[in-house]
Amino acid sequence: MTEPQSAVLAAADALVAAFARHDRAAYFAAFAKEASFLFYNLDRRLESRAAYEAEWTLWEERDGFRVLACRSTDRNVQFAGDAAIFTHAVETDLSIGGETVTNNERETIVFSRDPSGRWLAVHEHLSPAA
Repeated sequence: MTEPQSAVLAAADALVAAFARHDRAAYFAAFAKEASFLFYNLDRRLESRAAYEAEWTLWEERDGFRVLACRSTDRNVQFAGDAAIFTHAVETDLSIGGETVTNNERETIVFSRDPSGRWLAVHEHLSPAA
């Protein structure tokens, strides 16, 4: 494995670990401010990290949303110029309205290096698993 692949996987691991423990601050810090988000359960694209944070707050307040655990498998990293494309299968245990549900999904996260050399997520696309 190359150093850039290892660095992107480490960034993805940190993002997934923060999500898995419902650590909002660490999770959203893994995304660039201008990141965009495309989720199959929303009727629109979220055009910024702030828009996603607002949606997350709504889910917490309205739905009792809480991430309980998250498992990442079938991981792959590929590069396209200065962008890294991370894909994986993701199984997430959530609490919604006091009930535990498990989602099986596929996810693509596009990473880009910031000026300091840190890999930040600039786009996330989530789809239901087949």
